[in-house]
Amino acid sequence: MKIKVKKLKENARLPEYKTPLSAAADLCACIDAPLTVYPGQRAKIPTGIAIEYEDRNVAALICARSGLSAKHGISLTNGVGLIDPDYRGELLVSVVNLSDVPYTFTDGERIAQLLLVPIVRGEFSEADELSETERGEGGFGSTGKV
Repeated sequence: MKIKVKKLKENARLPEYKTPLSAAADLCACIDAPLTVYPGQRAKIPTGIAIEYEDRNVAALICARSGLSAKHGISLTNGVGLIDPDYRGELLVSVVNLSDVPYTFTDGERIAQLLLVPIVRGEFSEADELSETERGEGGFGSTGKV
């Protein structure tokens, strides 16, 4: 699938798959100076790029990098960012520092991953009743601990 990438700043980097079997492409920070995010603080980190692709049955997801999360407590504020196929603005990565120490981002640092996924659009209709299942209305841990 072809993805057009528009560099909005000269120092922007195109998304890149790091290994032949990588499921997602790395997104890099595009910043003019180091950016420190303090414990509990949120920040929107620019990537300096916008994307376009023609397939309306695909969405792009911005996902956390496991190394930043596990080693430094840096996570995405919204869990996963959804980029709709018709969005043409700059890709921003919204992060939160969940650790107890500041973390400083630098220009070109890999800050998130871009994952392309198929879209299945549902047809919604109102119903008076839903079918019974063994689980029923149980949620939030109702099936027990493994």
